[in-house]
Amino acid sequence: MSESPVPGQRADPDRPDPPDRPDPPDRSDEPDRPDEPDERYELDPPAPPNRPDGPGWSDEQDERDEADRPDRVTVRSPVRPEASEACRYLCAGTHLDKRFRDTVINELYVHEERFAAPSFGIDAARVLAHALLARRLELRWALAILAVWVAALPLTGGEFLWIMLPSLLFTAVSRTRRRLRRASPLLRALGTVLRWYVTLMLVAAMLTMFPFWDEARQLGSGLLGLLLHPPAMLFSFVPWRELSAWIDWPDPLVPLYVPFLVIAVLVGLRQGGFARLMDGPLSAAHFPDPTVDPAEAVRDGRARRLLALVRREQHSPLAIYDSADPFRGAGEPYEPWTLTVELRPRAGHQPEPVDNRAALERVRPLVEALRTPSPHGSPRAAEVVRDRLRELEVDECVFLPPDGLRRREEAPYDAERFAVQRREAIEEGGEARRHFLRIRVGGWEGELMVTVYVRVHTQGGMLMLEVAPYVLLPVLREFRDADRTAHRYVHNSAFSKAVRALTRTPSSLAGSVALLGGWSGSGWNVAVEGNRGALPEGPALAVRELGASDEASLFEWMDVRRYLQSIQERVGEGVKHALYDAGWQTAAFEQKIVNVSGGVYIESARNSAFGFGERSTAVTDNNTNRGTGNEQRRQ
Repeated sequence: MSESPVPGQRADPDRPDPPDRPDPPDRSDEPDRPDEPDERYELDPPAPPNRPDGPGWSDEQDERDEADRPDRVTVRSPVRPEASEACRYLCAGTHLDKRFRDTVINELYVHEERFAAPSFGIDAARVLAHALLARRLELRWALAILAVWVAALPLTGGEFLWIMLPSLLFTAVSRTRRRLRRASPLLRALGTVLRWYVTLMLVAAMLTMFPFWDEARQLGSGLLGLLLHPPAMLFSFVPWRELSAWIDWPDPLVPLYVPFLVIAVLVGLRQGGFARLMDGPLSAAHFPDPTVDPAEAVRDGRARRLLALVRREQHSPLAIYDSADPFRGAGEPYEPWTLTVELRPRAGHQPEPVDNRAALERVRPLVEALRTPSPHGSPRAAEVVRDRLRELEVDECVFLPPDGLRRREEAPYDAERFAVQRREAIEEGGEARRHFLRIRVGGWEGELMVTVYVRVHTQGGMLMLEVAPYVLLPVLREFRDADRTAHRYVHNSAFSKAVRALTRTPSSLAGSVALLGGWSGSGWNVAVEGNRGALPEGPALAVRELGASDEASLFEWMDVRRYLQSIQERVGEGVKHALYDAGWQTAAFEQKIVNVSGGVYIESARNSAFGFGERSTAVTDNNTNRGTGNEQRRQ
């Protein structure tokens, strides 16, 4: 990896420090002075030239020059979290993935004692609203399908039982197959034999329903009797005839195929419901407008109250955290590092105390300057720049544990109480309550989120700089393909839709029972566990992390590294400026920051010891400094 000199580097490390304001005009071999103007970080654009007098000047020329003023370059705001593509995909995911939907409901609806994790680039409340909507829709379809299954028994004189039992066995074997993938070869072979046995039983039961094909019905009846003989012998102790005589089935009113086709129609309509959602409120055109979203029309009082709490907490600069994972919601750590430096006064200067606030105030404008596009001749040309750094967000956040709170509503989220928390936390350097400068960049329509937490603290003549980068990878591929899934279904042939519905009909009975069981279990937990009166807890899960993929494309990783390198360069430069302004040594340092296998170390520095990494070490002498940091690779 190529090495690039750090601003402020001199060619000769043994050369003495230059005076504060060197007289020689040629200062190319001297370090950059943070208190002198630096073209790279010039934030205030020059004033526009005065309008000349004369007949050659027109109002149109005045308007063009007004638009071409450097200060006319606007700062772009990031996409609203509730309207981002990442949020849309997660809302679609609640309709696609039952496990994801149930987890979201359990975290944000059942466990109402837990604070909501920070939501970067999404609105977790809107995802929860769609999870509740998806569950309501699934329950309606499940009740309708289950009602037909049950009603089919008396309508067919009990003969539909020979369809119901193989369907249940087929569903059970299909689910067991997934669990046997890592089992022993003997168990896998046994599972294969059982799967084929149940499949043949289901096919035989289907053949008995053919109304106008006597040969098929005879073949199905004979095959079904042959297949049922082994389990009948195995359970010979069961009085089958007595049970059959005890159940007085009425005469069949409808043939077997009628209720089966009705169930197939319901299954097909349920599958088409997702396509209608993706073409309506979850489409890219309609999703930014929450007023047309049926999920927002919540009538449940508990749901309305919890949605309001989530919206209050998820985007607040105050983060109530769980001690097991304080940065939950930000994604995965990406090479965090810590720098420690001895504070030594600069020759000829009386140093001033440098506090944490002063250091961060020097860092913030340099980081915010990353929003400004490089000169492109005119602001009109600069406006076409689409670099996501133009949407960079910088704020100050405070991390608090939930200890001492009786209810979630007592947390100091209001502006006045948060200002007190921030003022007290920034200088105390505490353990439980911590203050960070939070820098965020969202790319790829909010799917890729890069967050850098910066903390500065001075103690015992040392300055400690902590930088914790976090990365949220794109949404799961299955969720991102929701539009394609819906489009494929809508534009598929009628024959294909019919086949899909018929093949999913046997498993609809067990699926409906499972949905009703999950709903009743969730309601039981809400009624019995007493989460509303429990002491508040930190978040156990984050919706955005739950729907994040484990992989990213090369383009996305390139953007991650570019964002992080740009931000961390400005952070280091800002801290250096703060030290220099306070009269401490910085210009005498000759530094080379080199990335080594995910770690960072200072290859050379004078009269100071630097350490990077969790178990960093540093060796100091008058000529060179060698620091080594342990590897911190993102796993």
